[in-house]
This record gives sequence, structure tokens and C-alpha cells, in this order.
Amino acid sequence: MEILYNPNIAYVLLVVGFVLALLAIVAPGTGLLEVGAFFLLALAGFATYQIGFNLWALIILILSLIPFVYAIRKPKREWALALSILGVIAGSLYLFPSEGFLPAVNPILAALVSLLVAGFLWWTIRKVVTAHHARPLQDLQSLIGQIGEAKTRVQEEGSVQMAGELWSARSDKPIPAGSRVRVVSREGFVLIVTLDEHSKK
Repeated sequence: MEILYNPNIAYVLLVVGFVLALLAIVAPGTGLLEVGAFFLLALAGFATYQIGFNLWALIILILSLIPFVYAIRKPKREWALALSILGVIAGSLYLFPSEGFLPAVNPILAALVSLLVAGFLWWTIRKVVTAHHARPLQDLQSLIGQIGEAKTRVQEEGSVQMAGELWSARSDKPIPAGSRVRVVSREGFVLIVTLDEHSKK
């Protein structure tokens, strides 16, 4: 376990663990991110306890969660995401005590990890948040009541052109191909239609 007493190793464990924890907040449910974050942060915590830490840097690290949560709750809040990323980098970089202004972590390693983490978090989390807040490409409920055209004979099965797309359809009564149809309900991705008496061809 002596390898964990190295600030560079502890720094990498802490940053990667924190990144996994942030990703687990954005996309929970798999369990892998949570387990990975817990394991790495536990190792980083042990190393930090052995090496010692700057309390102010730990506070910055914890406070960086606030703008992060705000950023994932509201789309187009890039400034909050950027503030969170800066907090993670600064807090983890200066977490370990050192003499003078320079951090205890190797500057080249710190610069490389900071750039990789900042780029990865910026790209990944923006994509995930955008996907979470995006509306479905096709709201199936909005099709109910719309008028379309039967492309084949429709009864137990058939196809209709609706909202610019071809859909599987079913009807209680036979509907000839080419007839105007109205959507009355749906069963999954199958539209239930009737002959539209007012707009028949």
C-alpha cells in the first residue's frame, strides 16, 4: 500500500474517482460507475489520510458539486459546468500539502490529467444533459386524431402514411388502400385507425 502514499498516484485516483462519481450522478442505474467511483475514492481517501490534506482544497472539491448539480438540472448552463470542472481540478490539484505555491503533484501530470478530465467532462456531460432534456423525435400521443392515408388495405394489419411516416395500423372494419383514415388510439407502435368519413377520397 506504500504506492498510495505518492501524491501523484493519490491525485490520479482521486480525479478518476470523482469523474466516475459525477458520471454516476448524470447517468445512474448501471451500478458500474457507482462501484468504480466508490472503490477509487476509498483508495484516494486512504492515501489522503496518510499523506495529509489542505482543508480549503477539500472544501473547494466538495463545493464543486453545487454548480455541477445545477448544470445537469438545467440545459444550457455551461458556465456552471465549467465552474464545477475548475473546482474539481483546483481542489484535487492542491489537496495535498506542499511547500510554496506549486502543488505536490507533478506539474506535467497535473496539466495532462486536467486537460483530459476537463475535455472529457465537458463533452460527455453536455451530451448526456442534452439527451436527457431533448424531446422525443415523435410524440406518439400527438398522432391520435390526425388524418392520414391507408397505403395498404387495413383491418387486422396494414400500413398508413401518418405525419410523413409509414406506420403499422389496424382497424375493426376493413379500410381500402388509398382511403383517408383517422387515428383513434394506439397499441404500442401500432396505430388503431378508422375510415375518415368526412375526408374520404
